[in-house]
Amino acid sequence: MMKINTYLTALCLWVMSVAVVAAPGGELAAWTKDAEKNHFNGVVLVALGGEIKLKRGYGIADKENKRAFSADTVFDILSVTKQFTAAAILKLEEKGLLSVNDPIERFFSQVPNDKRMITLHQLLTHTSGLQSDFKEDYEVVSRNDLINGALHSTLTSTPGSNYEYSNLGYSLLGIIIEKISGVSYEKFLNEHLFAPAGMSDTGYKIPQWPSQNLIVGYDGNSRWGTPLEHEWAEDGPWWNLKANGGLLSTLTDLHKWHVALSGKTMLTDASKLKLFSPHVAENEAATSHYGYGWAVFKTKRNTNLIAHNGGNPYFFSDFRRYTDENILILFATNDRSKKNFKLYGRLIKAAIADLNRTQEEG
Repeated sequence: MMKINTYLTALCLWVMSVAVVAAPGGELAAWTKDAEKNHFNGVVLVALGGEIKLKRGYGIADKENKRAFSADTVFDILSVTKQFTAAAILKLEEKGLLSVNDPIERFFSQVPNDKRMITLHQLLTHTSGLQSDFKEDYEVVSRNDLINGALHSTLTSTPGSNYEYSNLGYSLLGIIIEKISGVSYEKFLNEHLFAPAGMSDTGYKIPQWPSQNLIVGYDGNSRWGTPLEHEWAEDGPWWNLKANGGLLSTLTDLHKWHVALSGKTMLTDASKLKLFSPHVAENEAATSHYGYGWAVFKTKRNTNLIAHNGGNPYFFSDFRRYTDENILILFATNDRSKKNFKLYGRLIKAAIADLNRTQEEG
């Protein structure tokens, strides 16, 4: 499960179809016309100052059945899953069941010497030195397979020394969540994150969405299908994908999660500080940093952007929280064309322009 690391340069991607909120005004209204004219594809939500200004779907979610995207389309959030895994670890820390400074040898037996002192903090910040992946996303990989593969893999760097994106590390975090909580990864997230936030359409298997609500992926002109059409275990994807990607969700649910993160009841202030702090630079220029499951940026306006995206050959998703300006932008698509990316970049600019206009008028 990839995270697309071109966040602030090309502004990464696309969006929308049946209106759910009042028609937007200003730059967002102009963008909507542009999106319709240029056959934009996907779903998008824009909230400015706490108010949803745009929540729509555009284009085709299922070509074979000529089914359009709607505001209720269920989509793969891909690597945006990681921030839920990070929040779950922090929930367990709040309960006193673990610490992010714990070494992994507390949770796994017979850890080789080169990995004994890898900490949860290092797994959360991609500084563990573990490889990116064990196998492909949809290969059959049991929990024990994943543990053995991780513990006996060759490290890419000394733990704690470098930022190197690791899906493998986040899958280990998912296993730790199961070991400490005594329930499945999805059940823990559902009980301690999703349900308290009012989210009923996010998960792997628990929500049981109607098939006609699911986004369909394409490999060129060939139908790849929905994630649920591919081989999963009884409780969700196999472990090379679980906890690092693959959760399914909706615009409505992700907006609820944004609201929960903005409030005081989901996580303590201390946990949110860990979640959103710029722990490690993602590149030599230090133009972006990584928190716990979130990338952290300073915009050209010197404001904070907390974001994460995800992609594979069939889908792309993006979750952007401009926390100083109270802007939320959500986007998901099955169209990875340059045209769609450019239109998405224009959407981001339109949202910021509309907020600035509203503030000036106020």
